[in-house]
Amino acid sequence: MTVEPPARIVRLLPGRFSRDPKAPGTKENTAAALLLACTLAAILLANSPWAETYRAILDTHVGFTFGDATFELTVKHLINDGLMSFFFFIVGLEVTSEFTIGELTDRARAAVPFVAAIAGLAVPAVIFLLTLTVVDDIGALCVIALFYSDRIQVVPLVIAFALIVAIAFARYLPAARGPAYAVLGVALWIALSMAGIHPTLAGVALALLIPVFTPERQQVEQAVEMIRAFRQSPNSQYARAATRGLRESISINERLQTDVGPYVSFVVLPLFALANAGVRLNADSVTAALRSPLTWGIVAGLVVGKLIGITGATWFMQRTGMGQLAPGLTVRRIAGGAALSGIGFTIALFIVDLAIPEPARQDQARVGVLLASVIAFLLGWAIFRITDWVSPPEPVGLKLIRPVDPDRDHLRGDPSEPLTLVEYGDFECPFCSRATGAIDEVRTHFGNELRYVWRHLPLERVHPRAFDTARASEAAALQGKFWEMAHELFEHQDDLEWSDMYRYAVVIGCDIEQFDHDVRVDPSKVLHRVQDDAQDAELMDLNSTPTFFVNGKRHKGPWDAASMIRALEAART
Repeated sequence: MTVEPPARIVRLLPGRFSRDPKAPGTKENTAAALLLACTLAAILLANSPWAETYRAILDTHVGFTFGDATFELTVKHLINDGLMSFFFFIVGLEVTSEFTIGELTDRARAAVPFVAAIAGLAVPAVIFLLTLTVVDDIGALCVIALFYSDRIQVVPLVIAFALIVAIAFARYLPAARGPAYAVLGVALWIALSMAGIHPTLAGVALALLIPVFTPERQQVEQAVEMIRAFRQSPNSQYARAATRGLRESISINERLQTDVGPYVSFVVLPLFALANAGVRLNADSVTAALRSPLTWGIVAGLVVGKLIGITGATWFMQRTGMGQLAPGLTVRRIAGGAALSGIGFTIALFIVDLAIPEPARQDQARVGVLLASVIAFLLGWAIFRITDWVSPPEPVGLKLIRPVDPDRDHLRGDPSEPLTLVEYGDFECPFCSRATGAIDEVRTHFGNELRYVWRHLPLERVHPRAFDTARASEAAALQGKFWEMAHELFEHQDDLEWSDMYRYAVVIGCDIEQFDHDVRVDPSKVLHRVQDDAQDAELMDLNSTPTFFVNGKRHKGPWDAASMIRALEAART
């Protein structure tokens, strides 16, 4: 799959708020419910007859002894300093992926969330000067590193830097890169801890240095060849080679997000809530918290600061033209997301334990965090409800905005058949159309009862020849040779210079003088056809190839032949 964000469009905001907050996945709902349950359990335990046992368990020392060396942590510190490293590790992987191959590869697209994130940190600091409230995922790491580290020890710090260099070069190992990252990551965690720097930073440092890339056709094809060999002659050697080929065709960043992410969502964060959300609530403590400037400073910072900072920065970026929101996303909806980002539950509680040593003030701070989270949730819900009532949101990119036109579109199959598959792609993308053979299998399965339509989505940032190949295909189409040219372009994706495309035009039987006239002398017709498709794609906020629409509805999920056939069968029934 190839991903390319359209210029000057932003979809993501700080706090991982997407423009479709009403459609979280089932796993996210379950993880959120588990986190809430553990939060309530911690509060109940802290105010129950077993409160002393609860705190005693958290203060229990665990560790190991090797000779004269002893390593010990309390259960609470093991969770906060150890397990939470995996949380920051996942955050680092997500950020690296977004800036490398995801939504934020374009500077203009990244500008709005970047500026909004800075404002979301700075404005709460103005409202409430303690750094307790000015944290948001990656921003929190800078706060932790600068303000909540012990006295720095030089020798372990030098060792930590050496380990970071070793991690950076681990990608070049011929094998066993995964174990190398694991060993070096643990060593970095220990070195940072001994250096007096909060060891959770090891998680982000490791994540930022792990390579991320989109799947390459050559690696995928090699994996397929090994699977074919194993099918013909099953043996352990082919099985290992096929497994290794499949694994290495996907970046380790993506594999780790898939493998480690669920443990963070369903184990680490619930344990963190269980260990840190236990605030004592009685008449005296609640009264003290409600009278404390600390409590209301946290509420003001998380609720008011986030709302003003993120919304104001986004409005400024859009108004000045330095950034542009994605289709369907308005500043009013941004305000709803900004309010929800005030639910600074995980990070804020994490900082409470570091920033405030007194137990009584810790309880006041926790009350402020929990109260702010409730207020932020209700405020965000209210903003979304009012916004949706005033101007109901229109789904973007979920439906095909321009119906199929047999007289204009490049179509294969019976034009009168209702079953339709539309593909937006480009001829340099290694996973579009004939490159994987999936579309051929789908068309063979349905025969003429399927209308298959190709439309252009040239992603020039990642495929420099994509726009030129689209023009060449349209020039061939003027002579009735579109599909023949498409076949040649897909078959020779490593040779897409203009000299090559002229040669392919000759091979498929085009009038070369007319072809040259249409692509060079008077290219208006071919340009308009390509630009019309690309404009449709931008209006639907399509940013990856291939993107499919089944009977006018965007296809979500895998696009192998079997998945596409199932989607089309479901659409037909």
